[in-house]
Amino acid sequence: MSLDGAYDDGNIFAKILRGEAPAAKVFEDDQVLAFMDVFPQARGHVLVISKESRARNLLDVEPDVLSDLILGVQRVARAVRAALKPAGLMVAQLNGAPAGQSVFHLHFHIIPRSEGMLLRPHAQGAMADMDQLRALAKEIAAMID
Repeated sequence: MSLDGAYDDGNIFAKILRGEAPAAKVFEDDQVLAFMDVFPQARGHVLVISKESRARNLLDVEPDVLSDLILGVQRVARAVRAALKPAGLMVAQLNGAPAGQSVFHLHFHIIPRSEGMLLRPHAQGAMADMDQLRALAKEIAAMID
């Protein structure tokens, strides 16, 4: 999918927001939802999405929504750091299929990194165990300030 197009209410993140699909939730407030990636590139891979916007990517989002969303990203990234103590954190945001975007609802990836660690492929491979993701989500959520 390109950078342009209509928002698809059937995307998996829209279903999660409506409660139609499960998610291992890390954090939620009125504007933001953070949950574990079911195809994690590394242990502790969290996704952060807007609950308010139907933006497909960064180019579509309303400035006030983006402000709330990036503050949510920072808050969750701090919790990931506190809970998992990685050497580094990668924060990624992909726009359009050629850039690697696979779900067309604006989202940020928070991925713990350590020296020499290889990332698993993006949005590929076997799904992670949901019970393990839920346990990890609780560890991270306990560190939300």
